[in-house]
Amino acid sequence: MIELIDVSKTFTLHNQGGAVIPVMERATLKVLPGECVALTGASGAGKSTLMRVIYGNYLAASGQVLVGGLDVAQAEPREVLALRRETLGYVSQFLRVVPRVPTLEVVAEPLLAIGCDKQVALDKAAGLLARLNIPKRLWTLSPTTFSGGEQQRVNIARGFAHEYPAMLLDEPTASLDAQNRETVLSLIEEAKARGAAIVGIFHDVGARDRVCDREINVSDFTPGMAA
Repeated sequence: MIELIDVSKTFTLHNQGGAVIPVMERATLKVLPGECVALTGASGAGKSTLMRVIYGNYLAASGQVLVGGLDVAQAEPREVLALRRETLGYVSQFLRVVPRVPTLEVVAEPLLAIGCDKQVALDKAAGLLARLNIPKRLWTLSPTTFSGGEQQRVNIARGFAHEYPAMLLDEPTASLDAQNRETVLSLIEEAKARGAAIVGIFHDVGARDRVCDREINVSDFTPGMAA
């Protein structure tokens, strides 16, 4: 479902004479349906960079980035947008939404975007918000007014609303209390059980040991950092 073949990534520093900095080379990994792979490595090794390359936020300099058969490195923007809408979910650490949109609609939006019946989408959103302990009195308010922890849980609910075949998770249990951490781990296990292929960054070692099938040390792909 997710496969990287000899992927490299560079950054060009235009404000420093166009210097080209290699940050990743010959990155290769494969994630099967129902499998969760953890990205590990030292700070600065490129874990977040690799996730953004898979999602198409960063363009690979070379190699193939295959998600559901689409090469993200060569795809047209409309193809990447369709991939994100239908196939590839991304739960980041930060909630970015349009202000003044009610929380219930924020969470339902990924389902509405693929043509799901509105009431079905809202019911699914309500169920996830309840599981993640977002008080019902807040559902009609914009999540931009919420605390950081509440926003994180809204973001998780939104990320799991649609049953994406492939998912990227960036520290999904960071800063959560024990009850909500358990809920998030259960959501990941449910996604794996239905066949989702997952790539994640988990600094929570206990969470990583529980839901991840194996680890990939990103330092092995970083120039000058490989073991």
